[in-house]
Order: sequence, then C-alpha cells, then structure tokens
Amino acid sequence: MRKIVAGMFITLDGVVEAPQKWNPAYYNQEMTEAVQAQMAAADTHLYGRRSYELFRSVFTGPAADTIPHAEVMNNSPKIVVSTTLENPDWGPTTLISSNVAAELTKLKQQPGENINVGGSGTLVRFLLQEGLLDELHLHVHPIVVGTGKHLFEDGTDQVPLQLLDAKTHSNGVVALRYAPAD
Repeated sequence: MRKIVAGMFITLDGVVEAPQKWNPAYYNQEMTEAVQAQMAAADTHLYGRRSYELFRSVFTGPAADTIPHAEVMNNSPKIVVSTTLENPDWGPTTLISSNVAAELTKLKQQPGENINVGGSGTLVRFLLQEGLLDELHLHVHPIVVGTGKHLFEDGTDQVPLQLLDAKTHSNGVVALRYAPAD
C-alpha cells in the first residue's frame, strides 16, 4: 500500500503560509537534501489548489532552470484536490473535486511509490482528520513571524502522533518526522 507523506516548512509559532518570505535564509544544502529525499521516495505529488498554482508558477517560471528538481516536478504525476480549479495544465495532472477521501483511499491502494504532499496546510489537516496521512515531516524554522495561516487552526480535532525521527540541521531548522499514533 502506498503512503501519503506530507512535508511542511513551519515557523516556531506554527505558521505555514508564505514560506518564501521566511524560509530562504535557512534553505541550505541540508534542507535541499531533506526535500529531495522526500521527493525521491514519491512518484506522485498531491496538492490543494493554491499550493498547486504556487508550485506550478515556481517550477515553470523563469527561474525553473536553476532549481535542481524542476524537471522531476514538471514531469511527475500530480493530483489536485479542488472544487474551483477547472483546467489543470502543469504536466500530468488529475483533478479530484468530490469524494476526496474515497478517491485518495483508492489512490493509496494502487501500486506505486509514496504520494508526496507539498505545502497545502488545509489538505494536510483534512488528511490527518480522515486518517489518510501516513507521515508528517515538519521542518521547524527558528523564527517567529507573528502572522499568517497556521498548520493547525482553532477547532482542529486532536490527532495523536508519534515521533519517528528528529534531526537538527546546522542552520537551526529541526526536522521532525511523525506518524499517526497507534
């Protein structure tokens, strides 16, 4: 059975919004290797609409030639969960707009590698609540930004997790890997 694995950049105060504003100062070779390892273990990428559009603009934009894994991202199968996106146009993309939990359950049962979730805080919360997320990788940045969307918002139901691994990078970012607790 395939795993759905989410990787998130997050601040000490729990913000996941707009990492392009606070992540670059911390993005070093160790971070590159961690992100690439997670991507290498996956053959499909799963996004919410906003993250899909953001990643598409980055990996197809003018600076795409300078991004080491742009070609992989552009050619990998992508799944977008959205009720508003009509014509996904970034490489091989499948749109899921209804029966999301059932469709993702079917996807997990198909042969293949991991399904990687990049960004998409709303989708990550949904996956946790539905019991569909197999691993959550958090790269906790040593910065407080004060405002922005949080990974876990008020009203989120409790989801017990177990720590699988923890590593501190030389830049102070702590990489934490969790799975749902048994």
